[in-house]
Amino acid sequence: MNSVDYLIKRIKENKFLIIGRVGIDIYPDPPGTKTENSEYFISHLGGSSANIAVAISKLGGNCKILTCISDDALGRLSIKHLNNYAVDTSLVKTIKGEARISLAVVETTIKDHQSIIYRNGAADLFMKKEDIDKVNFDEFSILIFTGTTLASEPSRSAMFYAMEIAKKFNIPIILDIDYRPYTWKSSEEASEIYLYAAKFCNVVIGNDDEFGILAKDYNKGIKIAKELNNTSKIIIYKKGDKGSLTFNNDLEIKKGIFNVDALKPTGAGDAFMGGFIGGLLNGNSLDFSNELGSAAAAIVVTKVGCAPAMPNMNEIEDFIKINKISNYVED
Repeated sequence: MNSVDYLIKRIKENKFLIIGRVGIDIYPDPPGTKTENSEYFISHLGGSSANIAVAISKLGGNCKILTCISDDALGRLSIKHLNNYAVDTSLVKTIKGEARISLAVVETTIKDHQSIIYRNGAADLFMKKEDIDKVNFDEFSILIFTGTTLASEPSRSAMFYAMEIAKKFNIPIILDIDYRPYTWKSSEEASEIYLYAAKFCNVVIGNDDEFGILAKDYNKGIKIAKELNNTSKIIIYKKGDKGSLTFNNDLEIKKGIFNVDALKPTGAGDAFMGGFIGGLLNGNSLDFSNELGSAAAAIVVTKVGCAPAMPNMNEIEDFIKINKISNYVED
């Protein structure tokens, strides 16, 4: 059995451990309202790892999330939301003190869009090795994590510890780069840490800017993506409205996007990950799972919120029936 067949086999075992950021998103209401003009707000579950867990759960995945949250009303609200989406929160740790869950004020707009994210003393970055020791890795078939876990200590060491254990248990590892510059000391540090982490991973997914960070040169992102394909078995290089490239050894898959009238730019990356993994979980090919990821991303940007906007498989299939994917745009 080759590495990709093994990855798909483990995905179909449907036991996902997802590590990383959980947050609460606050949206000016009604949609289209600028933050500075708003009188009302609505709240939804957010945070990249939470969004991915919800996305996979809606596509039939059994997801357990590992993170740290603050011991306050927003932390409890995030747990309530996760449970409502059938995400197992038994590994979520509540921490006391001044740490706070991530909070984002996000506009449902495209023009002059503002996403204001508060991550001073972010609770998820207080994850420790002792939190990893509480995990029974025998229970899981896939480990998915987002790159914000690597931004600082003690979370960074805890995440590497988790990857080392996952490798011992032959659990495939999937990384969503999820680069957030305000959480890192420098882009140079981010590049070094991400490249080291990628060596553990079976799948690495990111956009052209994120691979540019890894390459320390935005013009060489595609070069580093191809180089990583020598160690990570699947690399998905997303190029915004041009489409995406998937590298799997000598195989190269080119995919366009579904053009939609977007309400907002946020949530697409998390939806793509969910749609892609959900596609493989439901028995689809690597090629078509890419298309399902693109469809999920297109759906999410047309709706308010991120976690609540994640589609189920019926919604994705109905969307594909009436929308045509564009051709990949060469540089």
